[in-house]
Amino acid sequence: MPELSRFYGIIIRMFSEPSERHHDPHFHAYYNDHVAVFAISPVALIIGFIPQRQQRLVEAWAELHQDELGADWQLLLDGRKPSPIIPLQ
Repeated sequence: MPELSRFYGIIIRMFSEPSERHHDPHFHAYYNDHVAVFAISPVALIIGFIPQRQQRLVEAWAELHQDELGADWQLLLDGRKPSPIIPLQ
């Protein structure tokens, strides 16, 4: 699964399954043993769990980079590799 960004111990990844109809545009956030899936527009937790502080960081980062996340989703749908996104600083 391609890694898009990494900040404060959080890893952001995105993938698609070309052989199957995939869900709405989303990305996965990993923090220690926790995994959460977030919708891109609007930014919202879909499923999973990460601690509240990290969830807020992920949501803030995603709001700042919503257009880039959408563009990366389209790249994946086109069978191309997504572009890295600047981490939260």
